[in-house]
Amino acid sequence: MLLLRTEKLPEGNDWIRELKFDGYRAIAFKTDGKLYLRSRNDNDFTERYPSIAKALAPIPDETVVDGEVVAFDESGKPSFNALQNNAAESPLEFIVFDLLVLEGQDLRKEPLSRRRKLLEERVLAKFSPPIRYSPMLEASLTDLIHAVKEQGFEGLVAKRRDSVYESGERSGAWLKMRVNQGQEFVIGGYTVGNPFDALIFGYHTDEGLMYAGRTRNGFTPRGRADLMKRFTPLRTDRCPFINLPEKKAGRWGAGLTAKKMVDCRWLKPKLVGEFEFVEWTPDNHLRHSKFIALRDDRDPMDVRRETPI
Repeated sequence: MLLLRTEKLPEGNDWIRELKFDGYRAIAFKTDGKLYLRSRNDNDFTERYPSIAKALAPIPDETVVDGEVVAFDESGKPSFNALQNNAAESPLEFIVFDLLVLEGQDLRKEPLSRRRKLLEERVLAKFSPPIRYSPMLEASLTDLIHAVKEQGFEGLVAKRRDSVYESGERSGAWLKMRVNQGQEFVIGGYTVGNPFDALIFGYHTDEGLMYAGRTRNGFTPRGRADLMKRFTPLRTDRCPFINLPEKKAGRWGAGLTAKKMVDCRWLKPKLVGEFEFVEWTPDNHLRHSKFIALRDDRDPMDVRRETPI
């Protein structure tokens, strides 16, 4: 079940709130005595994260839980960059927040409140670190937003207490709000440099891939070299963005005119990156954007501009 983005979460007793962790979404399940950990795109995480798989092993047979693989930096804050680079010194945890099947009983049509109760009573006691529960946050929305900003977390999630589990759907029964703006974008090129100067990225519409911005921020020398290795087999002479070239650079200089495109090198739009930014400009570009990490768990064709509801 997917999260729908909003600028403000609802309040009231009909909703529960949790922290939003920036990691890899994963389903853990056990069948015929064997434990599996699979990503949202059905990639095998069992061998990739052996410490988590080992800790999940006591889960009852024919049981399925939903959660997030999260890495933490040296200050104890979630770090997707550390997770994506699989840094050995970064502690990993699996944050469990839902129970889909319990000992063969499909619970997806049960309300979230009952699924969480069964998760707490029948499953969680079997786990030990690095498996952790995602608790409900009992505070006002204003206080929670302030705390998230202070602690450097990504954002907050709100879920209807009576929501059923809608696999693969983004119905609005589960909502997410980022404290710092950001989302995934498709990388479609770069500007020349050593080995490159800036990434060029955008998002899909029904018409095609739209240019949104470019950024020089968020890279280390090693990170730039690693990205270039990923870029090499994707090079193409064809610009993948349907709205380029633009006529004007715009007030903030983010527009890509024909003159500026001389320094651009294009890529087949196969890679997805996570970016942070301050805001969208009136001419639909990003201000003060920053690259965070590649998102190998995202399908490029699913990347759209996240318009608040």
